[in-house]
This record gives sequence, structure tokens and C-alpha cells, in this order.
Amino acid sequence: MPFLAKRRLVLLENPSSKYNNASTRKKFFEYVEKAPDTTRLVMYESVEPKDAAKHWIVKWAEKNDKKIQTKAFILPKLRDMTGWIVNEAKKQEGQIEPRAAEMLKDMVGVDTRQAGMEIAKLLAYVNWERPINTSDVESVCIVTSQQSVFDFVDALSVGNGKIAQHLLHRLLESEDPFSLWGMVIRQFRLLLQAREILDGRGNKDDVARALGVHPFVAEKTTGQANRFNVEFLEHVYRKLLSIDEGVKTGQITLDLALDTLVVELSN
Repeated sequence: MPFLAKRRLVLLENPSSKYNNASTRKKFFEYVEKAPDTTRLVMYESVEPKDAAKHWIVKWAEKNDKKIQTKAFILPKLRDMTGWIVNEAKKQEGQIEPRAAEMLKDMVGVDTRQAGMEIAKLLAYVNWERPINTSDVESVCIVTSQQSVFDFVDALSVGNGKIAQHLLHRLLESEDPFSLWGMVIRQFRLLLQAREILDGRGNKDDVARALGVHPFVAEKTTGQANRFNVEFLEHVYRKLLSIDEGVKTGQITLDLALDTLVVELSN
């Protein structure tokens, strides 16, 4: 029974990443349909709008429409996000220059909630007296860690060690080194998996479905994976393992290991 409430709210994120075949989905639905009246289950995941109607959870919900409700929240595509930011600034009774909106888009991706909060901060910063410019965005907004890791890998992919080093140290100023290390490992793991999907004639939609990531992350990862071959990514992943072992056995500090990695990959 729920504690101090009539019902318990259960949130389940991205069930498709786990229940990815007919047999496991059948067992999953059998389990869910036996949930007690004291439980309210909310399942949510990110899919492309064109795929929503044929999604297996949506089809199941339509067959059980007396018990189940579905609702879609459509995020703008990345290419439309600059316009969304300009319009959102107007809704908040202010203005933002197109170049500043583009810069903010690069920071937040398609995260409209964060974009809205950043716009509110920026308008307060300029006191609604003039349009927000790029200098305001640089002064007020924080670059998201995920976007910074994307930029970091972008710099490595074109051999630009100077920019990669700058981004790395900027991340280390705001992130715990081990948290950052986890994000770097995750990104290269995604790149390796995405490269294998692309080599099998898949696309960014296949990457999103197979890896269970947001379409924005899939699009960015697919773009980066196209710049590497699988042999190089396997080499990098083995290098990451070697660094991980060295750090955990006290042979090298993580900060130094990351700097060394940048130098090696840039060359």
C-alpha cells in the first residue's frame, strides 16, 4: 500500500530500451495490467513525431483506452530551435538577436524548458531594455555539460587539440572530474555503437531506437560517428579502458590523463 497517500505514482522512462521484442513486451503488458488500483503508472519516452502513432505503447494504449491515456508533447526540431527561442523571447516580452538565439540553441539543444529559463535570466539581465546579444549569452548562460562534451568530441574529430583542451579545462572548472570522465566514456561508447549501426546501413532514427537516446542526442552522435571509422573508435575505447585502470590504481591523475588523451587523439 502507498505510504501517507491514497495512490503511488510510478514513473517509467524509455521502456522501449528494455522491452525491445515481442515476448518481453507481452510479459511487460501482463504485469502492468495487473497493477493494483493504488498505483498510477506514467510511461514516457522520446520518439520522432512521425513514429508516434505506430509506437507499440501507443497501439497498446488505444486497445485499452478506457484505462489508459496518451498525450504527445512535440519538441521542435534542432533546425527550428533558433526560431523557437526568438518567439519565446517575444512571449516573455523581450527580444533576442538571431545570432544570440543561435548561440543559445547550441547550448541547450532542443531542451525547451532550459531554453525558457535561460531566456528569462537573459531578459532580467538586460532589464527588458534592449535585445539580448551574444555577449549577454556568454556572460549569463552556462553551457550544458552534454553540449560541451559534444563540442569536445567535435574538436577531437577534426584534430583541433587547442579547442579540445580549452573545452576540457572549461568543463573541469564546473564538473567533478569523475562525472566528466563518465560522460566522455559514454559518448565514445555511443559513437562506437552508432558507427556499427551506420555500417549496417542504419540511420539516425535507428540509432535513437537501438540506443534508447533522445533524437537530438542521436542526431549529434550520428553526425560525429560519420567522421570516424570503427577501427579508430575501438582503439579509443581501449585507450579509455587503459586510462581508467591507470587512474583507479593510482598510476596517473584523471586531470593529467584527460590532457594526455587530448594530445594523443589530436595527433
